[in-house]
Amino acid sequence: MKAWNDFYIDEWCATAPDRYIPLAILPVWDIDATVAEAERVAAKGARTVSFPDSPVPMGLPSFHSDHWDGLWRVCSETQMPVSLHFGSGSFVPGFSFSSMKPIAGQMVVPDAPFAVATTLFSSNLMWTTVDLLFSGKLQQFPDLQFSLAEGGIGWVPYILERSDYVWERHRYYQDIDFDTRPSDLFRKHFWGCFIDDMHGLKNRHEIGIDRITLEIDFPHSDSNWPNSRKRAAEVLADVPDDECSLIVEENARRMLNFPRLTAA
Repeated sequence: MKAWNDFYIDEWCATAPDRYIPLAILPVWDIDATVAEAERVAAKGARTVSFPDSPVPMGLPSFHSDHWDGLWRVCSETQMPVSLHFGSGSFVPGFSFSSMKPIAGQMVVPDAPFAVATTLFSSNLMWTTVDLLFSGKLQQFPDLQFSLAEGGIGWVPYILERSDYVWERHRYYQDIDFDTRPSDLFRKHFWGCFIDDMHGLKNRHEIGIDRITLEIDFPHSDSNWPNSRKRAAEVLADVPDDECSLIVEENARRMLNFPRLTAA
């Protein structure tokens, strides 16, 4: 893992430092090694670290546990956002998939087409977001940032509305923050990422225009590549230029602490 991170930061990203953004991977099965590697790659110039959208399906402690506090501390102190890509915690959404029992040495295939899971993968990050909003970790680490990679944004307004509704009515008998609305925490700590999400763009101000980023997803089949720029222009056609600039560039640069390089 160190060899990969070194190659990616020192060799691959170094070929185009104005374009390639170093993202490091972590040995999450060992918390001490995870913290040490996060510190090491931050010192080498990593701009973000990858982390499972939920550690629980991997047999690891949840976001509500103190287990990950060392990592959150490093990411906060070094201003490295945590990139949570849907499906990275090995959970495949959909009743047809999640109910299957693993069989040693065999690939278990449900009778449902994988299109079911592909459609629902964004729901993983809905679960992740709500876990983190009610975990207390965002209050404990006020500078901690999370990128919801490939999660889309259309679902965000409803989840925030629902989270606030639950918080208003149910916080008094649970061990959760009495003072801070979940929607306020979201707009301080989370960044939504979309490939093609017209509904989300129509509701962009409910999400927070300074918390939305465009992604390309090359070379996966969900991508619009090689027509990514053309499709971006189509979906952003009715969005004012200043907001477009935030969505396609400025927000991502701010999230990743990745300023535009200027000629010497």
